[in-house]
Amino acid sequence: MSWRRIGIVIALALMFCGSTLWAADRAPEIPAGPKMMSLGELFEAGGTIGYIITGLSFVMVALIVEHLISLRYNALVPPGLADSIHHHLALRHFEEARQQCQFHPSFLAYVLAAGLRETDLGYSAVEKSLEDAAVEQSARLYRKIEYLSVIGTIAPMLGLLGTVWGMILAFMEFEQKANPQVSELAPGIYKALVTTLQGLCVAIPALAAFAHFRNRIDQLVADGSLTAEAVFADYKRFALTEPRTERTKAAASLRGKPATEMQLENPGTAAVASQARVVAKSERSTTDRGGTP
Repeated sequence: MSWRRIGIVIALALMFCGSTLWAADRAPEIPAGPKMMSLGELFEAGGTIGYIITGLSFVMVALIVEHLISLRYNALVPPGLADSIHHHLALRHFEEARQQCQFHPSFLAYVLAAGLRETDLGYSAVEKSLEDAAVEQSARLYRKIEYLSVIGTIAPMLGLLGTVWGMILAFMEFEQKANPQVSELAPGIYKALVTTLQGLCVAIPALAAFAHFRNRIDQLVADGSLTAEAVFADYKRFALTEPRTERTKAAASLRGKPATEMQLENPGTAAVASQARVVAKSERSTTDRGGTP
């Protein structure tokens, strides 16, 4: 912008200010508006219930700050933990993976530790354990932010209680006077309404914060659960292909062996038992054919 334009803008601003001041000097005096209550007068008018609501406001602020710090992605899903556990699972170092979860206590660590405890039982047991742990941890997080919902519900009720009590006292004082004026009743009424104002000032941000943290927990739990499933992806492929390979090897090694020998080598296996029954049946049929003339 050139200096000429800047000078024009300054001149117009001075002309506007001068005309405004001239109009203000010629304008008739307007009576002052109603006096606004100071912060100290507001607290004093609230009385005992007002102090209780003020205490709830401090608790609400403390909870919001704590949730902002604890309900973060890096706090629930520590960076590097998923890669470390995935590396240990690839090497079948389950004990080292459990120790890594203990060194990084968090949502993801708890879910992964629950899955690592079931690695000996196959992936179906691991998957069920992951789901149960995620549900349990999400329920704990929801209970943690539930206090904000309680404050948002109690604060306006306390404000209403203070208002009703203040109205009762105001009308009792109004009744004792012989010829009362409406102006004498007004101070008691507006002071009684102060507690309702205080309760709403606490309830509105508390409920807004509760809704925000609830949505954040939903997102973080979903991300953490998907991360845990991704960590066990290689283990899942190995666990699903290993039984098939073992059954194939067992069937190949058991061909031509007697049923008793197969049962001793692989007790309790359904596939081995089936192979044993087939071999025994073939042996009986061979014996029968050899015994007949």
